[in-house]
Amino acid sequence: MSLVHEIDYGTPASRSAERVTLTIDGQQVSVAAGTSIMRAAMDTGIQVPKLCATDSVEAFGSCRLCLVEIAGRAGTPASCTTPVAPGMVVSTQTERLKQIRKGVMELYISDHPLDCLTCAANGDCELQDMAGAVGLREVRYGYDGESHTTQEKDESNPYFTFDPSKCIVCSRCVRACEEVQGTFALTIQGRGFDSKVSPGALADNFLSSECVSCGACVQACPTATLSEKSLIEIGQPEHSVVTTCAYCGVGCSFKAEMRGEELVRMVPYKDGKANRGHSCVKGRFAWGYANHRERILKPMIRETIDQPWREVSWEVAIDRVASEFKRLQATHGRLAIGGITSSRCTNEETYLVQKLIRGGFGNNNVDTCARVCHSPTGFGLSQAFGTSAGTQDFDSVEQTDVIVVIGANPTDAHPVFASRMKKRLRQGAKLIVIDPRRTDLVRSAHVEADYHLPLRPGTNAAIMNALAHTIVTEGLTNEAFVREFCDRDAFEYWAEFVSRPENSPEVVGLMAGVDPGAIRGAARLYATGGNGAIYYGLGVTEHSQGTTAVMAIANLAMVTGNLGRQGVGVNPLRGQNNVQGACDMGSFPHELTGYRHISDDAMRSTFESLWGRKLDGEPGLRIPNMFDAAIEGTFKGIYVQGEDILQSDPNTAHVVRALSSMECVVVQDLFLNETANYAHVFLPGSTFLEKDGTFTNAERRINRVRKVMAPKNGKADWEITLDIAKAMGFPMHYDHPSQIMDEIAKMTPTFTGVSYDLLDRVGSVQWPCNEKAPLGTPVMHIGGFARGKGNFLITEYIPTDERTGPRFPLLLTTGRILSQYNVGAQTRRTDNVVWHEADVLEIHPHDAELRGVRDGDWVKLDSRAGSTSLQAKITDRVAPGVVYTTFHHPETQANVITTDYSDWATNCPEYKVTAVQISPSNGPSEWQREYGEQAERSRRILKVAAE
Repeated sequence: MSLVHEIDYGTPASRSAERVTLTIDGQQVSVAAGTSIMRAAMDTGIQVPKLCATDSVEAFGSCRLCLVEIAGRAGTPASCTTPVAPGMVVSTQTERLKQIRKGVMELYISDHPLDCLTCAANGDCELQDMAGAVGLREVRYGYDGESHTTQEKDESNPYFTFDPSKCIVCSRCVRACEEVQGTFALTIQGRGFDSKVSPGALADNFLSSECVSCGACVQACPTATLSEKSLIEIGQPEHSVVTTCAYCGVGCSFKAEMRGEELVRMVPYKDGKANRGHSCVKGRFAWGYANHRERILKPMIRETIDQPWREVSWEVAIDRVASEFKRLQATHGRLAIGGITSSRCTNEETYLVQKLIRGGFGNNNVDTCARVCHSPTGFGLSQAFGTSAGTQDFDSVEQTDVIVVIGANPTDAHPVFASRMKKRLRQGAKLIVIDPRRTDLVRSAHVEADYHLPLRPGTNAAIMNALAHTIVTEGLTNEAFVREFCDRDAFEYWAEFVSRPENSPEVVGLMAGVDPGAIRGAARLYATGGNGAIYYGLGVTEHSQGTTAVMAIANLAMVTGNLGRQGVGVNPLRGQNNVQGACDMGSFPHELTGYRHISDDAMRSTFESLWGRKLDGEPGLRIPNMFDAAIEGTFKGIYVQGEDILQSDPNTAHVVRALSSMECVVVQDLFLNETANYAHVFLPGSTFLEKDGTFTNAERRINRVRKVMAPKNGKADWEITLDIAKAMGFPMHYDHPSQIMDEIAKMTPTFTGVSYDLLDRVGSVQWPCNEKAPLGTPVMHIGGFARGKGNFLITEYIPTDERTGPRFPLLLTTGRILSQYNVGAQTRRTDNVVWHEADVLEIHPHDAELRGVRDGDWVKLDSRAGSTSLQAKITDRVAPGVVYTTFHHPETQANVITTDYSDWATNCPEYKVTAVQISPSNGPSEWQREYGEQAERSRRILKVAAE
């Protein structure tokens, strides 16, 4: 194995369709008009020396190394900033150029530490490479003059160091922060010889600055000025493997760079079609959890949850799972057990779990975490369009004129895509944000929303109807699109509905707390501003009318014709790395792969023939139904693969009662998570670094996950499921996950053309991938909808049953923060905790003053479901009457507060609307203390020899 090398062309590619032919060093080359000479030369294999140029940022022309000579022109222009021209004759290597370059390099080296042999970048330093490329053998200026070689290092960031003594002031880091990330945290301070990179104000270091630790500056740095601490500690990697990040639904591609089986660093892969060479703090740096001391590597069992865990062999643990599940079914019936698939595991592993449950358990009691996040997306979009996923690829945003962000906070939850979105906004696209909070997109560096509709939590559907009301009543409907692609009767029925006075911005605005003029302005902008794209998140789906709001969004896209081409669409931003894939793989109790209903006899028979088992035609239990049935005494055992239902699901006390009522809870995960506190068998899982498979991201992109090291627990997750299936009397025969994908492709129309061979050849594909689209489908619904005609749906606003009143006068809504992921099981076990060590409660200054709450005070948060305590953060990001918190830390137990109210169609919990009251507190609540004590007792482990 060797390192995966990527060509740096020096400047970005031109998108011009026009071709230009020129001659470089005697070779004729044809490139797109607007291409730089530097890039054109690299296209022919001629590498012009450079230091300030890299193809992730625009040309800068400051290093003066990339000079060339052009026939008929005076001087030596920089090849990075000079575009090609027809008939141009370029020389990249002449005596004159050689002398100039040597002189430039002498100046660089005279002001640079000469510690190459002990430098972390030794062997991977562009300055070192360029010194060799220009033939530098001596420095006439010596090394005794004034220099920068004794400046103090900045070690404040937990993941990388900044050594200004090695900085050549090429500005690549500054430009990457601006152009790639869009944070504008870095600048060049001083002038002339005193110029240096600075992370913000004079007193700032990298940790205290606006830096978000995305790693773009580290990636861009041509020297060891910015270096990963892991690289400094371990040394240069000797081989790399391209794989896919296991955090959010963006699905970034990375090169896992290794020394032996030790991971040195994760480097964003430029050919990754989801991230295009960019990354965030989680994917780039927060992989240390894989080696964390709390990771469990041996199977464990216990008879009751008040006993300590006992380490056992894999054989004993698997036998315990199978014997207990068989006993429970023999005693309580076939439907007494079930399972939950993981959105953090691969498509192949998820497919096997649902296959085990349907074929091995003999029922359809299978569900997935999408139940509590994007299940309304699947149902709502399928009713409107005929498919259960987003319509576009991420590249589409580059052609968007009006971006609408609803109930999503991309800069925190999907930061890599947010950077691309912000870049488009800086280029002139318009922005509408519909969110109760003032998120970073509303106003941040060089980005400001044209409209922010700070709606009252729970009124999404009403606001969507008001936008539609404006479009229809003001004659802004795209009649041509509706006439050709949509059901006319459904449209007319819907148009009459949204035109009613109760859906007007004036009525809705008063109820939702939004200026009617802003609603009308936003509607007009979306309808008339060019290509309009809607991006939405859990702030839409996690409501009692989550499905209604998704349908209303689909209505808006259809009535304006914003579907079926680049730059438009309806785009759900998925929370976890494979939540889309988990849904695709048949993880819902009523659907098999490809969203086909289990009651379809003909379809079900094809699976029966392949699996050799008769399948139940009745849908199984959803997660909330499993909990209710457990408390009732009819559901007795559960297999939970990679999901912490106790921390992530609503009404924690209810979940505790349900888990406590079961006789066999099996948890398969990396750590003893909160659910494991109530488990009887713990099966140690494997990380994404230790397995082969695929993830499907938010844009339907199927990406390869490649094993870079052996599983530290001894087995990949798919192998564990195979062992359980065999012990249950339902053996499955696979030697490699590629064979599982072959079966998925055979049984799933949208995956027919997918194989590991294809993915290894082209990188990734977006389903549908079949005979009609052998290389996938970046944009859906071109020329028509999957269901035939687009279906407008009535989306009547019905207020949630969760109401404020004298006892609970405030509304709580929840969300995520950049440095943490989901329930925090992974990120809390990395240095990301320096940015977010605890969940806090955001409260408006007015509400805080009324309650005598100061910034940093402990407050008690009460709801109808329960109470918890956490510290207050006073901010005007939230409106009066609204409070906000995250759910990353189990000590907070934010879901103790949330209730059982859920979406009318899918049972997706209403996390985003909980009536609460706040009062001063002296610290954690009694419930929190009791829970912490129980968790500590539950995690005791007896170290014994394996049986």
